[in-house]
Amino acid sequence: MSSSAVPSPVPPGDARGKRRLALVGGSLGNLVEWYDWFVYASFAIYFADSFFPGDNPTTQLMNTAGIFAVGFLMRPVGGWILGRAADRHGRKSALTLTVAMMSGAALLIAVAPTYGQAGYAGALVLLLARLLQGMSIGGEYAASATYLTEASARNRRGLGSSFQYVSMTCGQLLGLGILITLQHTLTNTQLKDWGWRVPFVFGALFAVVVFWLRRRLQETDAFREESSTAEAHDDSARGTLKALWQYRRQAGLVMALTLGGTVAYYTYTTYLTKYLVGSAGMAKNTATLVSFTALALFAVLQPFAGMLSDRIGRRPLLITFAVGCTVGTYPIMTALGSASSYWSALGLSLLALVIVTGYTSINAAVKAELFPTRVRALGVALPYAVANALFGGTAEYVALWFKDAGHEKMFFWYVSGCALVSLVTYVLMPDTRHAALSRAEADADGAGGRGEDHPGAGRADEHGQPAAGARDAAR
Repeated sequence: MSSSAVPSPVPPGDARGKRRLALVGGSLGNLVEWYDWFVYASFAIYFADSFFPGDNPTTQLMNTAGIFAVGFLMRPVGGWILGRAADRHGRKSALTLTVAMMSGAALLIAVAPTYGQAGYAGALVLLLARLLQGMSIGGEYAASATYLTEASARNRRGLGSSFQYVSMTCGQLLGLGILITLQHTLTNTQLKDWGWRVPFVFGALFAVVVFWLRRRLQETDAFREESSTAEAHDDSARGTLKALWQYRRQAGLVMALTLGGTVAYYTYTTYLTKYLVGSAGMAKNTATLVSFTALALFAVLQPFAGMLSDRIGRRPLLITFAVGCTVGTYPIMTALGSASSYWSALGLSLLALVIVTGYTSINAAVKAELFPTRVRALGVALPYAVANALFGGTAEYVALWFKDAGHEKMFFWYVSGCALVSLVTYVLMPDTRHAALSRAEADADGAGGRGEDHPGAGRADEHGQPAAGARDAAR
């Protein structure tokens, strides 16, 4: 191996500073991305009738939820295109591109004409913007998950990757905070007429700032190391579907472990406010405040759970989440449906989100630790995006469909069933905490005599071939 293949050592102080900058840059960009993504769901109760005529509020929400779900269909496309770009051209370039796309989409929604102004042309603009957002988010998740995991110290990957959901949740909190502010400064009529456009204008402006910030980020050592070696060996398959096919078992694991987590997350975040308003009969302002408070505390929990996984492993947290969600969804959602006060709704929401933390705090690290550097971003992006398109993006629509059909509680069993599938996956899969993400880490394992204890450093897969990290190290 040439000397250029391995990044030059940096002083410990500089390394810590670099990691802090990467954490801040990756997290802030992720925050704005998910602010733009979630603000659509947060403000849907105000703009649904602006694009879809009719007298049935549930039908109007189903139409807007349908467009929300369609955005998820573009996530596999974005995951493929931007995941490939991240593996071939760098995590930094992919992160910069995703936030630029999100800014343009937010601006489109901000200026979209209503049904009264242009008929269904406004809904078409809304649809196109959501498709663009879906493509952007499809690449954003993998690029940020990979970047935050690779940029973290090996014994703090759980902590580092936990900031993905901290920033995702803070993005939603920012949207909810703006919603609460507008609810207290504008009348309900003003919110429905034009106030709902305000957060999308802010989203476009926020994204411009983050675009500048992300251009200042440094590439991760793992990618620089891989890129140097790829240039020497003409690795044209890097970041391609052909390369990903070699890790199809890992890709299947990503889909299965995502299934329960994504359905539970969207149930207790984007759908929660609508559920409290439509089923529990809670005032919109109160329901929004419940969601805001619960999500704020949820964000605080993520780093603590991430640190715990760095000490005891990833599987115990994942299994705890899946058991809690499988057993607890029906009673929690049933109780929320009859919650009559802010405090009772908040307590139940927090209980649900504490359970979900077992998945959200570490899922980014687990997925990144399953793949080698040359296909890591694509390996995380594509199967995760497919699982989200099929289950996460449709969760709200499925919930509203059951409600409209008069069988709302069937949705609770649906969520529990998805969590059960993931539970089986968590029980059977290996713990990824000690996986080597680069050749330097694999070499350190070998020098310390610990290589075969690490899933990513020397263990063979079911075909008798070296595990992902070892194949990457041996290239």
